[in-house]
Order: sequence, then C-alpha cells, then structure tokens
Amino acid sequence: MHLRAALFDLDGTLLDSLHDIGEAMNHALTLHGLPGHSLSDYRRFVGEGVRVLVARAVPTGSEDTRASVLAAYKAFYDEHLLEHTRPYPGVLGMLSQLAGEGVNLAVLSNKPDEATRRLVAALLPDVPFGAVYGERAGVPRKPDPTAALGIAAELGVEPGDCAFIGDTAVDMDTARAAGMYSVGVTWGFRGVEELQAHGARALAHTADELLQALRDAPGAVTRP
Repeated sequence: MHLRAALFDLDGTLLDSLHDIGEAMNHALTLHGLPGHSLSDYRRFVGEGVRVLVARAVPTGSEDTRASVLAAYKAFYDEHLLEHTRPYPGVLGMLSQLAGEGVNLAVLSNKPDEATRRLVAALLPDVPFGAVYGERAGVPRKPDPTAALGIAAELGVEPGDCAFIGDTAVDMDTARAAGMYSVGVTWGFRGVEELQAHGARALAHTADELLQALRDAPGAVTRP
C-alpha cells in the first residue's frame, strides 16, 4: 500500500457535533410531545443517516410521527448546526500536515450533503479537500462502498492506496468493503471495542496518533 489519499468521516471524527445534533432532535421530539434523550443516547443513534437517527429517537408506538419529526429536526438543525460544533483538538493541524505531505484529503459523511458541505466550509475552510460529500439521492449510504469508491476515482487514486478514517462500525465496514485501510478514532461517538470488532487495522486516541497511524500505514511514503 502506498497511502495517497485519506477519506474522513465527519461527525465524531473531524467535528464534535453531538451537542447540536442532540439539541435539534430533542427540539423536534418535544414539538411532538415525545420524550427527549441524553447525549450519551445520541452517541448510539448517529452514524447511519438522519432517517435512522429519527427511527431510533422516536419511541415505539409513535412511528407515524417520523416524517414530521424529521422535518422539524432538519428545520432546527439547519438553523443551529454551528452553535456548538467544533473541530476536535488537533484535527486542523493533522489535516494541514497530511496535505503538506502530499496526501489527498476527502470527506464522506452519512449526514445530508448540504449540511456536510456547510460544516466543512465553515469550520475547515482552509483544508484543501479534493472531495466533500454527504448523503445524496441515488447514492447508497455508508457502509455501502459506492461513494467511497467514487471519491477514490474522482481523486485519481486506487482504493488500495486510500485510508478511510472514522469513529463507528459503519466507517470500518465501509473501509473493508471499499478495500481501503481502516483507521478508527476513539475520541468520537463509539469506542475501541466496536472499532476493533469491525476490523479497524489501526486505532488512534489523539490527532497526533492518527497522523502517525497514517504515516505508518503499510507502504505509506512519509515526506519530511
């Protein structure tokens, strides 16, 4: 493997967005007379797209409210997605270092595409991402490898020369399905056991450790 590209998940990997996601969903639930959830609950709910988030947040017996809750969530989140969300410590420096070493960078999220692009533009504006994609109509969500493989092709990089970095089982499964080197970060929404169980080939507890893990990827070429 010659590491030429690094594809990153967004929520829980580059950005700490849990507070804004949870606040928006609790707002939507309250509007419908439904109970809210703790942030620790939302750690388990996120990662597979907004419809799955709604399905997990809406209690059994209230399934007929899902469409309305989804609309309320989107309306509130679109107005407040930058209230508390920030890059994790060290992420900006890590991305800058990778870019300086000639690694192509990209973002692939299961968050809706528009929100993904807005967050990246607002909070990671100086990072030279070659591609930034969220969930799009007609493109299967992660862990289906279609979008990841599409990004590799767009960057002109073979999948085997790419790393996929994320914080959940979905991300590790995406990496494996796409034939990419999987790196799990432990500061996000899940934990070490889940990442290992889904085939993480390396783990990073800090941004510095992530940078080193990518430099140490089998066959990766490190530039000074």
